[in-house]
Amino acid sequence: MQEIDYIQLASNKAKGKRPYFFNDPAVERVLNITMAVASELAVARERVDTLERLLEAKGILSREEIERYIPSSKEIETQRQTWHSEYISRVLRIVQQEMEQLQNPDKTLEEIADDIDQM
Repeated sequence: MQEIDYIQLASNKAKGKRPYFFNDPAVERVLNITMAVASELAVARERVDTLERLLEAKGILSREEIERYIPSSKEIETQRQTWHSEYISRVLRIVQQEMEQLQNPDKTLEEIADDIDQM
């Protein structure tokens, strides 16, 4: 099985300049991270709700049984930890991309100086 580099995958970005809505880059980063988390949570919540309703409607499991569940093996814990790593990579994508940009800037020193002057 091929190993997937989730950090690399999360650093994929669209062409062109990133739109900014706030003057403070730190506020912009927090907004981007918050929106990534909100998007992930909305999708996950909808899927969990669907699964719980289907399981309960078919008499397979009650929501109370789901709440009391404890993982029964190391493999399950490992799978969950892998998911957490993938998730955090997606959430912190903006920070990773900015770190990469600092290491390999597309801008000249003059453009960077202009950006600093505008802050």
